[in-house]
Amino acid sequence: MTVLEVTCSLIGWFCLYLFFSCTFAQRGPEWNCRLVTLSHGVLIVLLTAYVVFIDGPWPLTHAGTENTELQTLALTICLGYFIFDMCWCVCNRTEGPVMMAHHVASIMSILLALLMGVSGCETCGVIFGSELTNPLLQTRWFLRQLGLYDSLLGDAVDLLFILLFATVRVGVGTVMFYCELTSPRTTLIMKLGGVVMYGLAWVFMVDIARFGYKKSRAKYKRWLENHKLKEIDSQKLDGLSDKTE
Repeated sequence: MTVLEVTCSLIGWFCLYLFFSCTFAQRGPEWNCRLVTLSHGVLIVLLTAYVVFIDGPWPLTHAGTENTELQTLALTICLGYFIFDMCWCVCNRTEGPVMMAHHVASIMSILLALLMGVSGCETCGVIFGSELTNPLLQTRWFLRQLGLYDSLLGDAVDLLFILLFATVRVGVGTVMFYCELTSPRTTLIMKLGGVVMYGLAWVFMVDIARFGYKKSRAKYKRWLENHKLKEIDSQKLDGLSDKTE
């Protein structure tokens, strides 16, 4: 049954990709794939948020417990997407080794949780934290393609992405990682998977911190240049007014 559900999820995401490819035929394959990624991000964040915060159990206190039906549904939907995206990335060669390692680790972790029938609650929690920033990442890419990135909206998206990644994926993720390691119910292999996912999160965090520093520095230099230009223009205007007098 689990294999059938994952297969249906994979087919569903592939059909959605074909739909976007027909609808936006003038756009490239990456545009349509990122629309699928955006759709998955919104759907899985809403679903895992319900699983974690409403349906339960709470992953910080019940790590390693048996999967519920809703947790299994969320995991199968997510696994089907990751398999689709992994295949697309391999065929189009668009991602680097770190992102590919993240895809492989995600697929293996979800697959293990489904096969063993346990640790669904913390796996859904990790998926929620990981995918929460994904819609912002895709929005940033679409803004760049549309020529709208160098604006206040682009700055707001970047800032929100960095804050959410640091607070949720690294901050809250550290707490969840500790709870998973100290839980007597969590199996050793799931703990090892948690180590890999947590390590990858820090790799991404370092890259994001570098990006934030470079962008802030560039913005500051641009502000200084504009400020100097305004001072020069003001001095020229004062000089002209003195001559006319």
